[in-house]
Amino acid sequence: QVQVVESGGGLAQAGGSLRLTCVASGRAISVLSLAWFRQADGKEREFVAATGWNPDDIRYSETLKDRITISRDNAKNTVFLQMNSLRPQDTAVYYCAARLTPYALTHFTDYHYWGQGTQVTVSS
Repeated sequence: QVQVVESGGGLAQAGGSLRLTCVASGRAISVLSLAWFRQADGKEREFVAATGWNPDDIRYSETLKDRITISRDNAKNTVFLQMNSLRPQDTAVYYCAARLTPYALTHFTDYHYWGQGTQVTVSS
């Protein structure tokens, strides 16, 4: 059984940065594809970024790609999401998700394991 736990959310000012962390357990992340999604109040869950087994297999939301970076540290079984130039519309619960296949996928139904989420609130 794979478990993922997010941290690093909080309150940030517009224009600031946050780095979210997702620690996986149960399997090594070298055999997991991992992704970040977010969900704002009253909205559908939205893809943010994903990373596959291959370090070059990275996918980003087209609307966010200029402001975010996903990375993984296999030694720490951890994946990170760096978010810069934050905007109030980035306010959401951010979720880490995992699946036991090689490829970085972008739809939330592709992922089998989910964390509880971490709240990000960006003030103007």
